[in-house]
Amino acid sequence: MREQAPAVLAVAAGGVIGALARHGVSLAVDVPRDGFPWATFGINVLGCLLIGALMALPAKGLRRPLLGTGVLGGFTTFSGYTVETEHLLAGGHFVIAGLYVLGTLFAALGAVVLGARLVR
Repeated sequence: MREQAPAVLAVAAGGVIGALARHGVSLAVDVPRDGFPWATFGINVLGCLLIGALMALPAKGLRRPLLGTGVLGGFTTFSGYTVETEHLLAGGHFVIAGLYVLGTLFAALGAVVLGARLVR
């Protein structure tokens, strides 16, 4: 267990940084309650772009636990994406919910590929 302590601490510290960054973005982007969740969409797509870039780099030391699992894992919020989708559906905003689900899926996957290609 002691040999895993540095990685666990890196993930925890990175998670705090990522979650605080996500919270800051969500405060800065004004989204109407029943509108398209632009803040979470942007957070998840940007996070996926950076994850793709990070995974294309050679694994060194604690880079991936700190930045990937920690910072970017705390920054992205696919649980928030799910809750926002459920809220849109419960409010009868089926078109916005569908655009959000499909748009996030394709944009996030595309961002991972783009991030990896930019680094390579």
